[in-house]
Amino acid sequence: MIKVGLFGVGLDTYWPQFEGLLERLEGYQKQVADKMQSFGAEVINVGLVDSPVKAREKAQVLKTEDVDILFLYVSTYALSSTVLPVVQKLGCPIIILNIQPVAAIDYESFNKLGDRGKMTGEWLAHCQACSVPELANVFNRSGIDYEFVTGYLDEQAVWDEIQDWIDAANVASVMNNNRLGILGHYYCGMLDVYSDLTKQSAAFGTHIEIVEMCELKRYRDEATDTEVNEKIKEFHTTFEVVEACEEDEIKRAAKTSVALDKLVEVHNLGSLAYYYEGDSGNEYENIVTSVIAGNTLLTGRNIPVAGEYEVKNAQAMKIMDAFGVGGSFSEFYAMDFNDDIVMLGHDGPAHFAIAEGNVQLVPLPVYHGKPGKGLSIQMTVKHGPVTLLSVVEGKDDVFLLVAEGESVEGPVLQIGNTNSRYRFSIGARGFMNEWSKQGPSHHCAIGVGHIGNKLGKLGRLLNLRVVTIC
Repeated sequence: MIKVGLFGVGLDTYWPQFEGLLERLEGYQKQVADKMQSFGAEVINVGLVDSPVKAREKAQVLKTEDVDILFLYVSTYALSSTVLPVVQKLGCPIIILNIQPVAAIDYESFNKLGDRGKMTGEWLAHCQACSVPELANVFNRSGIDYEFVTGYLDEQAVWDEIQDWIDAANVASVMNNNRLGILGHYYCGMLDVYSDLTKQSAAFGTHIEIVEMCELKRYRDEATDTEVNEKIKEFHTTFEVVEACEEDEIKRAAKTSVALDKLVEVHNLGSLAYYYEGDSGNEYENIVTSVIAGNTLLTGRNIPVAGEYEVKNAQAMKIMDAFGVGGSFSEFYAMDFNDDIVMLGHDGPAHFAIAEGNVQLVPLPVYHGKPGKGLSIQMTVKHGPVTLLSVVEGKDDVFLLVAEGESVEGPVLQIGNTNSRYRFSIGARGFMNEWSKQGPSHHCAIGVGHIGNKLGKLGRLLNLRVVTIC
């Protein structure tokens, strides 16, 4: 659970002048804190800061609590000198909440108060916008990044926006604490897949753990009959195991799955990228040709696995999984110009939690472009809105490439792979051209729902560019 810092700002001069104003504003701030708590965050609410002295005291509290993101609630007009010490002390992302208590003042009732003192106090309870330009001016001149949420307390769009920021901060924390295992080596010649591990660690804070095939083999050799039989039961519970799957292949995949679980446990991995070939007929080839079922199980339980040693796409899959929308390993399969759709899929591990209907475990007589044969996963991504994400290493930076579309019904290729049809608002031709121009690898991660807004916020928190195609 991430820690969210919340502090309100006001002006101490007002409190003796306008009876009840302070308590009223504190009540509004509590509403904000309670709502944030319901979004799954631990909220460190230090109350209302109304003087530079109090600002420094509360800043120390928030610093000690080590909050991941800071929300600044503008309760009424406040001096910028009250705010600057807090944000300077913390140095974490700042979201300014310009949130009124209501959509508009009841002008008729307001003007009937008759007492201009009371009227001024009532106005100040709705005076959130007054400080916003002042704060922006000071933050700009101080080199402090910030974002706004503007609206009123009962407005759903306000809470959606705040939840998106909290969700994005949570994913940034997940990536910062993630341990990504890399097993084997690159697919020779896939220059687009080659990645700079230092840049990945710098961009996301991810620790990258290099793990060995010989260690995986040892865990496989140590797998007991009981462990293998339990894993076979898990296969039958999770997948539709088609009759054509041979018992020996199921047992071979189950034994490898047990070893993969052990590897993940020993190294505390949160994601994995892998590929291996080796000489024909050796033990490592036996392992790598039997990993798909086990890697799919790992992916479905929030440890996404990317084939072809695609580190960047393991990162994209982890981001999507951390947002709770899946993140299935995909590449471009074909275009259907009659239906104006693009087909995407991939052999290897899939995210079975976002499948449309059954997830089949099927035999493949050949792994195209790879050694051997074995079992594979056949599924379609759930129909409805989807988001595509690619983590791109460009010439100068690492950035996020995003597109929103729809997974649609229609014929797919029954070739023992994940395979789906996708439609985009800019059409299949426009999508392929614009997506490809950004220079991603040929892989991407697909999740259910439209989360481009959340990904944009994640980019802001991580200081990464976000390019949105549609």
